Amino acid sequence: MDSQCSGSASSRLTGKGLGSAGATPVSVRVESYEAGEKKCISDVRRTFCLFVTFDLLFVTLLWIIELNVNGGIQKQLEIEVLHYDYHASFFDIFLLAVFRFAVLILAYAVCKLRHWWAIAITTAASCAFLIAKVILSKLLSQGAFGYLLPIISFVLAWIETWLLDFKVLPQEAEDENRFQSIMDATDRAPLIGPGPLSDGQFYSPPESLADSDEELDDKHDPVKGLI
Repeated sequence: MDSQCSGSASSRLTGKGLGSAGATPVSVRVESYEAGEKKCISDVRRTFCLFVTFDLLFVTLLWIIELNVNGGIQKQLEIEVLHYDYHASFFDIFLLAVFRFAVLILAYAVCKLRHWWAIAITTAASCAFLIAKVILSKLLSQGAFGYLLPIISFVLAWIETWLLDFKVLPQEAEDENRFQSIMDATDRAPLIGPGPLSDGQFYSPPESLADSDEELDDKHDPVKGLI
């Protein structure tokens, strides 16, 4: 949620002077929500972005290990990048991880998108490309990495989809609904009366010494008391 929502919430609370019933817990919850929004990105969305970064780094690490195992990084880079062959190169799987990272970070970290269409595009593209590559290429004849890289890339893409669809978007929608319910409760809460009376309002001045002397004289002088 943008800072506009926080500013609107603050103005609404200020307009009421926080003088509603139960104002203290309501204001505390609103301030807690606004403090979370000031972080610019929710905790669950930040976790999702970290996992997207992990996806890129993990696939990159596996690709570098594959390059090193099959004859050295420099030599294999020339073979897989400069002389790219769709049927034998792992370079395109690395580019697929870069594509997922760029689209998802741009959509959900920079633009703070609250829809599933971006993750749907990246997951659908990843699945289609990997299935086609496994069927048409010769990766399965190149040892363990021929199995490992496509499977890891496929699984990571679906984990990202699960995180966004079942964790990020529902959690943020729940937080927004909770905040809206707090604001509605603040609007409906009646104004309270004046604050508690101070001790000074119940203060009664002590009787003067002259009055006290006269009362004592009346008690000791029965004749004067009769008069």
